[in-house]
Amino acid sequence: MKRPTIGEIAARAGVSIGAVSYALNGRPGVSSETRKRILDIANEIGWRPSVAARSLSGSRAHSVGLVLARPADTLGVEPFFMRFIAGLERDLSQRRIGLLLQIVEDDKAAIEAMRLCWAERRVDGMVITDLWSQDTRLPVVEELQMPAVLVGRPRGDTRLPAVWTDDWAAVVSVVDYLVALGHRRIARVAGLPVLDHTQVRIEAFREAVLGHGLGDPQIAETDYTWEEGARATRALLSRRDRPTAIMYDNDLMAVAALNVAQEMGVVVPGELSIVAGDDSQLCVLVRPALTALSWDIQAYGAHTARVLLDVIDGRSPESHQERPARLVVRGSTGSPPPPGG
Repeated sequence: MKRPTIGEIAARAGVSIGAVSYALNGRPGVSSETRKRILDIANEIGWRPSVAARSLSGSRAHSVGLVLARPADTLGVEPFFMRFIAGLERDLSQRRIGLLLQIVEDDKAAIEAMRLCWAERRVDGMVITDLWSQDTRLPVVEELQMPAVLVGRPRGDTRLPAVWTDDWAAVVSVVDYLVALGHRRIARVAGLPVLDHTQVRIEAFREAVLGHGLGDPQIAETDYTWEEGARATRALLSRRDRPTAIMYDNDLMAVAALNVAQEMGVVVPGELSIVAGDDSQLCVLVRPALTALSWDIQAYGAHTARVLLDVIDGRSPESHQERPARLVVRGSTGSPPPPGG
């Protein structure tokens, strides 16, 4: 006879598998009425937990979770997350703790994945990255009382500790450098506008440009991909008042911009200076090599792991600010062409 499963209980109760796990494991996350309905159905169909699961019910999972709502093909070519994950793994592996990585389609799927991981006791805590301006994951984390760490600046809507870098100062330093070279038409190709750090960088860029008296800033919003970076670059370089310098939110889009400039016959850096928001091997494999903001992303991941493990162990760690990014000047930046040139 086939053994009843929590999937069958979920189907009969009209709820998610995660909700069933909460109810059967006595965890918060479902109403008392829903919990009673689930337990009644479980008893009716004769569901019983496995001996193995019961024996582990009081132990730790020895694993932490990272759920990313991003296209999987983006992660395959964008160096940032691979280096960040390498830093996480470096510290986690020393403690014999695994990393459960899930890539999902959207925000709703990310929340459901987090709920399910916690309900099934597959993780002891969660790394929350790609913070949204209005982040619906944070109330869920607090509702579940799940240990977590934010990868981004500290926030006023949660007490969770954060590991972060000063995006504002980094953007301002690039604008100041480009202005010192003589540029007066500077544009920015930004990432996803819903992300908190994207908004910080856009506002920093806007204020820096206005502070130098350069007029209304040119800003294009994208999804971080090569294709969107190329599209935004073509649009900017097709303007009558096209920029003489463009900053990009990551290295991938900056490399795409080099290809577009070549395609359109725009000389780099003679007619266009390009700055990448992240430094990586991509930046030195192209010609001219890309000027970029450089910082230790693996250390970022390692510090994130340490803060999260402190939370899991019951300590109350302070938020940690990384060392500021430094501008590494290479061949993709120079003085702008003379007026009328």
